[in-house]
Amino acid sequence: MPLREDKGPMGNCRACQKNICGGRPNMKTPGPCACAAPCHAWAAATIDPHTLTSAAWAPAWRRAGAVAYHPGGAGVTVVDLDNADAIAWARQSLPITRTVPSTRGEHWIYLGTMASRNDVRPGVDIKSLMSYARWLGPGTGTGTMALLPDVVRALAAKEPTAGRPVSGATIVSAPAGGGRCPHRSPAYLERGIAMAEQRIEEASEGIHTAVYRMFLAVLSAHGRCGCLTDAHIGRLFTAAQAKGESLRHCEDAWTNARTTLGM
Repeated sequence: MPLREDKGPMGNCRACQKNICGGRPNMKTPGPCACAAPCHAWAAATIDPHTLTSAAWAPAWRRAGAVAYHPGGAGVTVVDLDNADAIAWARQSLPITRTVPSTRGEHWIYLGTMASRNDVRPGVDIKSLMSYARWLGPGTGTGTMALLPDVVRALAAKEPTAGRPVSGATIVSAPAGGGRCPHRSPAYLERGIAMAEQRIEEASEGIHTAVYRMFLAVLSAHGRCGCLTDAHIGRLFTAAQAKGESLRHCEDAWTNARTTLGM
């Protein structure tokens, strides 16, 4: 599948403008994208030569800045290591396998599939089923691919970290008084964040819309009083990413909610 210059997936095809098709396939029953153009991220990935060379896909390939693939569809799992610290951790903690240099670090590729999850540790993402990873071409990397070990599967079962730093996430500074909400009690903020997390987790379809609405609700109540912290925002992003949203989708939804509120 083609990627934009910023390594994000291509936008909607003309048949799916503004997600009139419902966005990505239902996350509980994943399947290939049925649209003419590659607009549904991992679900658009294909090895069908007729699709890849079709006129519908040609505009996307002309604009593409990179190529991605669906690891789960290829029967593999990618441990995406974003920095030197993450690489050092992997060398001490994970079985040796095929290693491919990436833009910021390395991809460690194992044979076998599992659920994908971001931020399983600082600088470490797991990309397999219902996810995509950058394809750096045949013959790249070194080493022999090992079977997916239990230690990697266990990472996805752990509680996620608060998440990587998010551009534009710190939108307000804490006021005098340690960032306590001036018009409600601190418990009110906690209930609001917990409720937003729950609503996102319970969304069975239309996850884009559900995430945006919850971000909008939290920002409308607490976006101007200074009580929101990076930890609160991280919890919302983590809930959205656990439902399959990409970091970019989270950032876009957050930005759109701020814009709607004139913030």
